[in-house]
Amino acid sequence: MKSRWLFCVLGLLTVGSAAQSQTTNTAEKSPASAAKSKTADREVRRGELLAKFGGCHDCHTPKIMTPKGPQPDTSRLLSGSPSSASLPAVPQGVIGPTQWGALASNDLTAWAGPWGISFAANLTPDVTGLGPWTDQQFIQTMRTGKHLGVGRALLPPMPWFDSAALTDEDLKALFRYLQSLRPISNQVPGPIPPQTHAAH
Repeated sequence: MKSRWLFCVLGLLTVGSAAQSQTTNTAEKSPASAAKSKTADREVRRGELLAKFGGCHDCHTPKIMTPKGPQPDTSRLLSGSPSSASLPAVPQGVIGPTQWGALASNDLTAWAGPWGISFAANLTPDVTGLGPWTDQQFIQTMRTGKHLGVGRALLPPMPWFDSAALTDEDLKALFRYLQSLRPISNQVPGPIPPQTHAAH
């Protein structure tokens, strides 16, 4: 009789624990939080689509050479111009205020032209990339063509004037996607002005 009573008590305790666990899980997945999560997922997917359509990978993702030419390195998505890369010599006549045209590095993450040499930024959420940024700083950068909305000008071939045509919602979605990427530590070099390059 004693063992039967103990069995019943244990059974009630187990059922009670399961019910409490179920209640906790239901509270965690309330309709409001589920809807918020669904909205966030949709925003990230839209941002990914905008990044692909806008050609962000063309310059901001390092490439690997294949028989079909350079292809995006999926292990380093949008991590910018590799800090370890060495630039080839820039031919005479490409850099300077009266020149026109442009040259690109083999992986298309560094560009030389009349503006000097520019390097594609690290767009991942690492501290060396967009990690410390807010969505408003990102929007201001895309709207003004200036770093963080107040700093130096974004250099070619960055088509910020095209991105500026996007709505705030689009730019927020793009930023959400970038923040969802795997952080990659890659301190991209600063741009090299024409006069500095000419002096070397």
